[in-house]
Amino acid sequence: MFKAKYYYDSKTLSYRKIKVSKGVHFRNIMAFITASAFFGVITLFFLLQSPVLNTPTELSQAREISNYKFQLELMNKKLDQLNIVLEEIEQRDNNIYRVLFETNPIPSEVRKAGFGGVNRYKNLEGYDNSKLITETTKKIEILTKQIVIQSKSLDEIERLAIEKEKLLAAIPSIQPIKRGDLTRMASGYGYRTDPFNKTRKMHYGMDFTAPRNTPVYAASDGKIVRADSRSTGYGKHIRIDHGFGYMTLYAHLNKYNVVRGQKVKKGDIIGFVGNTGRSQAPHLHYEVWKDKKRVNPINYYLGNLSPEEFDDLLKLANQENQSLD
Repeated sequence: MFKAKYYYDSKTLSYRKIKVSKGVHFRNIMAFITASAFFGVITLFFLLQSPVLNTPTELSQAREISNYKFQLELMNKKLDQLNIVLEEIEQRDNNIYRVLFETNPIPSEVRKAGFGGVNRYKNLEGYDNSKLITETTKKIEILTKQIVIQSKSLDEIERLAIEKEKLLAAIPSIQPIKRGDLTRMASGYGYRTDPFNKTRKMHYGMDFTAPRNTPVYAASDGKIVRADSRSTGYGKHIRIDHGFGYMTLYAHLNKYNVVRGQKVKKGDIIGFVGNTGRSQAPHLHYEVWKDKKRVNPINYYLGNLSPEEFDDLLKLANQENQSLD
């Protein structure tokens, strides 16, 4: 029930009851209902946006999403750090390892090449954190490819290192007669006087004088390909194939300590000094071959001579005198 309202009538000097029409009364009621509904909707909207009304499941999911975002951001930082480390390895690979083993560096555009395909990451679009997820995925894929390339590169470096080790073992590097056993270095590589006809001709090896049966040593690792006296002038001689185009020859031996096909190591005793073949006195005639051409043996004695001893040997080798064969 609504309370009756009155007003004071100054003409009749009395109070009169205010009469409200049904139409006005209805409009007032509708205005109240409309205002109430409007404020109710506004209040409900703000409540729905507030976490106050979220269910425990929704709150848990929101926390998980926030945690995932944090983990992705942390992963991105770690990927950046890994990329820095990988770049340092790549720099050492190109500028040290590949230079050392005389092979071409891997271009940066090959190491950092992206992936083909139109909109490769389309399935990652449409989410609140799509940009973060896409960038992280890109970094992981590119980093994975770089690691694969670097791994293959290191495999190649390992193979080259093994080959380099074999090459170093194959290069003749020691004097075939120990310095203490030598009488003297009689003649070097170059034009010398022939001891038999006294003409000037090319001498393709080095002559080391030493007592008969002085041990002769293999200049490096290799395989005996000849141990016979069937070559004119050399008498009993040995030839060792060291691989990589290197071969050494030891001539005028008195006897052998190896047989054809036998594998030897640097420093093994392969024979003994003699005076067989075209020779004027007991000595060892020593030759070094590279790619089927005879080269100066003086360049292959650094393994067992001091710098001073090498200088002395070099001076003697350069003297143009008479050879012994």
